[in-house]
Amino acid sequence: MGPLMSLKSSEEVVVNAKERSWVDSVMTTLSPEQRIGQLFMVAAYSNKDEKHFRRIDALVDRYGIGGLMFMQGGPVRQAVLTNRFQHGAKVPLLIAMDAEWGLDMRLDSSMHFARQMTLGALDDDKYIYLMGREIALKMKRLGVNVSFSPVMDVNVNPANPVIGSRSFGESKEEVTRRGVAYIRGLQDHGVIAVAKHFPGHGDTDTDSHYALPIVSHNVKRLTDVELYPFKKSFEAGVMGVMVAHLYMPSIDTTRNLASTLSPALVTGLLKDKMKYRGLIFTDALNMKGVSSYYKPGEVDLKALLAGNDVLLFPEDVPTAVNYIKGAIAAGQLKQEEVDQRVRKILHAKYWAGLNYYKPVSLTNLEQEIDRPLSNVVQEQLYEHSVTVVRNQGNLLPFRNLDTLSIASVAIGAPAGNVFQETLGNYAPISKFSIPDRFAPDSAFTKVITKLKDNDLVVVSIHNMNFTPTKDFGIGVGTRAFIQYLQERTNKKVVVVVMGNAYSLKFFDKSKWLVCGYEDNPVAQELVPQMLFGARAAGGKLPVTASTSIKSGMGLTTPAIGRLKYGAPESVGMDSQVLKQIDNIALEAIAYAATPGAQVLVVKDGTVIFDKSYGHYTYEKEKPVTNNTVYDVASITKVAATLQAIMFLKDQGKISLDAKVSAYLPELRGTNKEGILMRDVLTHQAGLLPVLPHWQKTLATMQTKQMYYASIRTDSYPNEVIPGFYSIKTMEDSLWTWTVKSKMLPRSKSGKGYDYKYSDLDFYVLKRVAEKMLNQPLDEFMDQNFYAPLGLSTMTYKPLLKHSRDVIAPTEDDRYFRHNLIWGSVHDQGAAMLGGVAGHAGLFSNANDLAILLQMNLQNGKYGGQDYFNTNVVTEFSRRQSTNSRRGIGWDKPEPEGNGPTSDLAPMSTFGHTGFTGTGAWVDPENKLIYIFLSNRVFPDAGNNKLVTYNIRTRIHDVVYKAIIPKT
Repeated sequence: MGPLMSLKSSEEVVVNAKERSWVDSVMTTLSPEQRIGQLFMVAAYSNKDEKHFRRIDALVDRYGIGGLMFMQGGPVRQAVLTNRFQHGAKVPLLIAMDAEWGLDMRLDSSMHFARQMTLGALDDDKYIYLMGREIALKMKRLGVNVSFSPVMDVNVNPANPVIGSRSFGESKEEVTRRGVAYIRGLQDHGVIAVAKHFPGHGDTDTDSHYALPIVSHNVKRLTDVELYPFKKSFEAGVMGVMVAHLYMPSIDTTRNLASTLSPALVTGLLKDKMKYRGLIFTDALNMKGVSSYYKPGEVDLKALLAGNDVLLFPEDVPTAVNYIKGAIAAGQLKQEEVDQRVRKILHAKYWAGLNYYKPVSLTNLEQEIDRPLSNVVQEQLYEHSVTVVRNQGNLLPFRNLDTLSIASVAIGAPAGNVFQETLGNYAPISKFSIPDRFAPDSAFTKVITKLKDNDLVVVSIHNMNFTPTKDFGIGVGTRAFIQYLQERTNKKVVVVVMGNAYSLKFFDKSKWLVCGYEDNPVAQELVPQMLFGARAAGGKLPVTASTSIKSGMGLTTPAIGRLKYGAPESVGMDSQVLKQIDNIALEAIAYAATPGAQVLVVKDGTVIFDKSYGHYTYEKEKPVTNNTVYDVASITKVAATLQAIMFLKDQGKISLDAKVSAYLPELRGTNKEGILMRDVLTHQAGLLPVLPHWQKTLATMQTKQMYYASIRTDSYPNEVIPGFYSIKTMEDSLWTWTVKSKMLPRSKSGKGYDYKYSDLDFYVLKRVAEKMLNQPLDEFMDQNFYAPLGLSTMTYKPLLKHSRDVIAPTEDDRYFRHNLIWGSVHDQGAAMLGGVAGHAGLFSNANDLAILLQMNLQNGKYGGQDYFNTNVVTEFSRRQSTNSRRGIGWDKPEPEGNGPTSDLAPMSTFGHTGFTGTGAWVDPENKLIYIFLSNRVFPDAGNNKLVTYNIRTRIHDVVYKAIIPKT
C-alpha cells in the first residue's frame, strides 16, 4: 500500500529514488528539535478567535509541529486557516480530521453521510466504498490529508457509551469487510485512512474521554475478536492506526497505564507481533483516560517511548518537547528512534502530495465540496440500510391503499416533518405529532382518541440519542403508548425506529418493526418510500438488541412500482442545470404571469424536482406549497374522462371505430348520428369548439331565476359556487343543447372534418363513459383510480374533501358568478353541472398528477396493481393523422415545433395543457414526466403572459437540457 507499508524497523524503505531524495532532503534541513516537532499533531478550531490562531502560528513557527487536527468550525474558515498555517510551516503540515460520517462530524454546513452502524446494515459494501470516495474527495478539496476513520471496533457490548453506533456492528467479519471497503474508498482517492481504536474499544462500558476503560479479556479472546479487524485492515494496507486509551491487564498489568502508553502493547503487540509498519497515532492525549494519571509533557514522552509515531492533541507542546529532549539527553530515547518516526511521517506527507504543496483554492470551494454525486451516495446508504425486522402477514409494503385508513404518529418530531410529508405523498394520511419525546401521558391519550377511525398506525420515533443509560432518548410514555395501541386496539401498528438499533429491545412484541438507524431528512424521506414499496428493503441488523431481535435479522420487501423521491443525479439528471427552472418560474411571478406555480419533474420513476413558487394571490399574503391544490382545467380531459374511456377500451366494452350513437342512442336521427368515437377523441368529429351554455341561462332575469337559486335544495342541488346552485335538470339541459348544436363545415376534401379542438368532444365522451360504466364519472374515477393510487388531493368538488385554504384561487368572475372563484371549478360549463364535467372540474397537486401519469407511463401498472390489462395507453398516445398532432384524447408535440411542449421533446410525448395555466407531459422514450401547475387566471382570465413569455415550454426545455448524456 505504498511506502508506509514497506517501512522496516531497520529504516529500509522500498520507494522510488525521487521520494527517498525528498525525504532525505527534508531531514537534512531539520534540527533535532524541529524533528521532535514533526511528531506533534495539534488541535485547531476554525470557530475560535485570533488568540487561538496565533497560538497555532507560534507552534508552527517556533516548534515546527508536523500536523494539525482540525476540530469544530466551517469549511471556508478551515480552508483559510489551512492556507495560513501551511504558509508559516517550514515542512508542509499533515492535516487531519475526524470525519467518520462525513465532514459534518466537525464542520457546520457540511454533508452527513451515515454512521457506521447504519453502514453495518447495508446489503452491499460497495456503497461504503463510494462513501469513502466522496469523503476523501471533499477532504482533498479542503486540504485535508488524513481521516481518523474507520472505527474497526467490534461492538459486542450494547452498553458501550462511546462506540455504539460508531461501529459497523458485533460481527468481526462484518466489521472487517466493511472497514476495508471504507479504507479503500479513502486511500484510493488520496486520503490516509486511520483504523481505530486499537486494540479494540468495542467491549467497554466506560468512555475513555472521561475515564480509563478496562478490557479484561485474555489474549486468546482479544486475538480472536478485537484484534481480528485490525489484522485484516493491516493486510489490506491501511496506512494509519490509532491506539486507544484502554487498560488491558492481559497485555500490560501496570496499574492505570493506558494502552497508548504501554510499550508492551504498542511496540510488543502492534509493531513486533502484528508487524504493523504504518503510521501509529495516539488517541487524543488530552482525554481523561491518560491525562488523569500523567501530566502534560510526561504523557507525551510515555506515548513516544511506548512506540507511537504521532502525538495527537498534546496539551502543552513546549513542555512535551522539553521532556523528549531530556529523555534523549539521558539516553532514555535515542535520536535515531525519533528520526525513524519522522521519516515515516515525511513518507506519509510525500504520499499525500505535500512534496508539491499547493494552497487550498477558495474559488468555488463550497460548491465543489458539495458535490451533487454525494447526494446520490447519501441516498443509497439509507435506501440499502433500512431494515424490516418484523413483517407479519407481509403487510409491508402497503398495498390496496383504498382499503386502508392510515394514521401517522411522529414522536419527537415537529409537525411538517419530512417523514410525515413523505408518507403523505403516497396516500391520505391522518398526521399527528408529539414533539416532546417525554410528553405527559395526557398528550398520548389525546392522540389515541383521534385514532379511532384508523385501522393502520405508523408510529415513528425521532430525535433519539445514542446513550444506552438514557434508553436512547425513548421515554416511558412512548413505550406505553405503543404497547397500548398494540394490546388494547385492533389496529395494525407499524413501529419505525429512526435511531440506534439497540433500542429495538423496547419493541420486542411488535408485529411490524422497522429500523431506519438515523433521523435526518434523507433517512426520513427514504424510510416511507420503503413502507409504500417505492423502494425495496434489504438491510440486516448489525447488532443484537434482544433475545429475539438478533444480529443478521432483516426481511426483504419488494419494490412494487410506486414513485420514488431522490436526487437528480441518481437518474442521470444535472441538478445544477435544473436550477435554471427557478429563474424562469420567478420570472413568471415577477412579470405577473401567475401569482403562484408548482413545477414537478419525474425521471425513471423518481421525482427529482418538486418546487413551488409565489403566492396564492398578488397580495403575497400566503405562499403556495407543494401541497397546494390547483384547478387543472382541461387536464381533466386526460386525467379523468380519458382514463375512463381507456378503461372501457381495455375491457373491450367500446370500439374506437364505432359510431358514438351505438352507445348513445339519443344521437340517432340527429346531425351527430354518424360521428365516430375515434374522431371525437381526436377532435375531428365536427363539433363546435365551445358552447357558452352559461350565457343562455342568464339571458333574462326570468331564465336566471329558473336555472339558479341561492339556497341548496333538492330542486337545486348543484353547487356552482358556495351560495349559488343550479337546477337539478341542468345536465339534461346542457346535453340537449349540445346534441342540438350545429356542426362545423365538412373538410374541403369531403372526407370527414378538419381538426378543431373542442370541449364538446368531452361532453360527449363523459356521457359515453357514464352510460357504459353505469356510474357517475367522478365516483368511478375515485373508486377505480384515485383511491387505489393513493391520491389524496386529486378530486372533483374539492371543497367536499379539503379546506379552501389549501386551494389556489382562480378568477375574480365579474360576468357569471360575480365572485372570486376559490375552491370551485373555474370553467363555466363544469360549474353549471356542480363541478363534474368531462372537460374540466378536476383539482390536484402536482404529486398526485405525477402518480396518475406514472401509472400511464407504465401502461397501467402501479403499486402492484394493474389498472389496464393491455397496452391501451401506448395505443392512445400515438399520433393519429397528418391532420393534427393529436393522439387519441392526448395532446402531443407539434411536429414542426413551436407547440405546447419543448421542441426537444420526442414525438412520442403525450399529455395536455389547461386553461388555468397548467400543463402535464409524459415522455416514454426518456421516461420523463413534466408538470406545471399555476393559477394564472387570478384575478383575470385574460392574462396570457404565460404563453407570451413561453414560461411552460422554456421550463420544459430546461428539463431536457438537464439530461446528462450517456457515455
